[in-house]
Amino acid sequence: MPNDFEPVAIGIVSISDRASTGVYEDKGLPALKDWLTRALKNPVTFEPRLIPDEQARISETLIDLVDSVGCALVLTTGGTGPAPRDVTPEATLAIATKEMPGFGEQMRQIGLRFVPTAILSRQVAVIRGTSLVINLPGQPKSIQETLEGLKDADGKQVVPGIFAAVPYCIDLIGGPYLETHDAVCKAFRPKNAVRAPKPAA
Repeated sequence: MPNDFEPVAIGIVSISDRASTGVYEDKGLPALKDWLTRALKNPVTFEPRLIPDEQARISETLIDLVDSVGCALVLTTGGTGPAPRDVTPEATLAIATKEMPGFGEQMRQIGLRFVPTAILSRQVAVIRGTSLVINLPGQPKSIQETLEGLKDADGKQVVPGIFAAVPYCIDLIGGPYLETHDAVCKAFRPKNAVRAPKPAA
């Protein structure tokens, strides 16, 4: 049966001095790919990048993924704390045409459910052209919690994850129509923005 959903290119960028030089295994890229594969119905082409904590390199990578590769969505992991080498937010803001502060606010709210040090995270989200770029935390568990939100023992959503708002944001900036598996993350759109399901071929 053919996949009737729009194809999408997604950039996934893990930013770590040590992982990029092979000191330890990168876990950010597999975590991002696994979650997005489970969450999206669309056929996805992943564009993975593993790079060091260097501001110019991060900005160049993001520009390449958006402007040259044509990724509608770019997710980064790592480099968002207060340490001297943590420069992912600065590199992201440097390539932005618009900042989307609500994403960062919600990410910190989710993190504060677990640790008081979540207020030290500086994740940002921005738009560049018709692409959305979001900084995520570094740990695989935190990546999932941030994207998916928190559910109680009965599966009821307690805190919304940020990904619920991503498909509609991409609609508004002219990107592909993303559709999610509700069991993982139910995308929210106003009723007038929801497309009717395509008939099976």
